[in-house]
Amino acid sequence: MQYDTFISTVRDSGELPDQAATDRAVRSTLRVLGHRLAGGGPGNLAAQLPGDLGTALPAEGGGERFGLDEFYRRVADDEGVSQPQARRHARATMAAISVAVTDEEYGHVAAQLPDEYSDLLLTDAVRHR
Repeated sequence: MQYDTFISTVRDSGELPDQAATDRAVRSTLRVLGHRLAGGGPGNLAAQLPGDLGTALPAEGGGERFGLDEFYRRVADDEGVSQPQARRHARATMAAISVAVTDEEYGHVAAQLPDEYSDLLLTDAVRHR
């Protein structure tokens, strides 16, 4: 998946107003995810993301342990939106990631997250033009 397709997919699914807001939402989600993943997980994911989106992820993750509500709160703070908006944007981002990277890589990401993260990972099919 190319960068423009990825961004338009997240924009449509996340109901974002424009490309700049969408890019900010994606990068906020990735930054927070990068704190949650451990070891080389963020770097491996970054290598498969389109464009320069991977730069939002560290090469090595800290494996911080925090729940899903905290995940959405951190995305909201980073993105500068409400928590319900951050949830919608993060879910749209993860849905696009699930299409953009290999099934194996997405499985590695999902395996590092506890069951409560199913709200983030088990999203509806992405909508795009």
